[in-house]
Amino acid sequence: ALKYAQRPADKGHPYGHGKAEPVAAIIIGFFLLFAAGWIAYHSIGFINTPHELPKPYTLAVLLVVIITKEILFRYVHAVGKRINSQAVIADAFHHRSDAITSVAALIGISLALFAGRGYEAADDWAALFACLFIIYNAFKIIRPAFEEIMDKAPSDELIAAISSIASFHTEVKNVEKCHVRKMGLDYYVDMHIQVDGTINVFYAHQVAHQVKDKLLGSDLHIKDALIHIEPYLIS
Repeated sequence: ALKYAQRPADKGHPYGHGKAEPVAAIIIGFFLLFAAGWIAYHSIGFINTPHELPKPYTLAVLLVVIITKEILFRYVHAVGKRINSQAVIADAFHHRSDAITSVAALIGISLALFAGRGYEAADDWAALFACLFIIYNAFKIIRPAFEEIMDKAPSDELIAAISSIASFHTEVKNVEKCHVRKMGLDYYVDMHIQVDGTINVFYAHQVAHQVKDKLLGSDLHIKDALIHIEPYLIS
């Protein structure tokens, strides 16, 4: 999905394919919800069905799984934050959910082994508790992905940084409007800038292109910018 989201714009998709990225994150989020439901369903079944105590060696296996999954979570989450990718962050929380489930199983199996008979279902109760954390992580993935699809405005800090780049141009008297939306790993900017109303159209057009070039050349991951020129009126 991330590779597809980075495909360039074409005639049918003039703004690119970036929305595939939050769609993938939403799919992962709903997969986690399904997994939580599946675990809960089977845990309840095992609680109601008598079974033997788990084997002691499963504790060592779970420790390896927990450490591995937590390392993967931290690495993938850091990459997702660095490239600003909801899909990669969602994949990171998939690893975290596996780690949480394994921690719950470790606690439950430990209790069952040390407490003995009568506590065979302790790991199943722990799995039910872990389902709550998995559901919480799923909504942490789904909510920002839906917000991105709905073109929610990014942080005030990012908008201020974009506006300040335009304001540095000597001919820009005021940034009247700055709308920003995220598309995959990049941002698209719609900006209204005010310039001296007495300058000619050709020069105003040059100013707009210079501001656009500054924005696209910044390190703010701006893919494209539409600059609208307005006359600056002194009240």
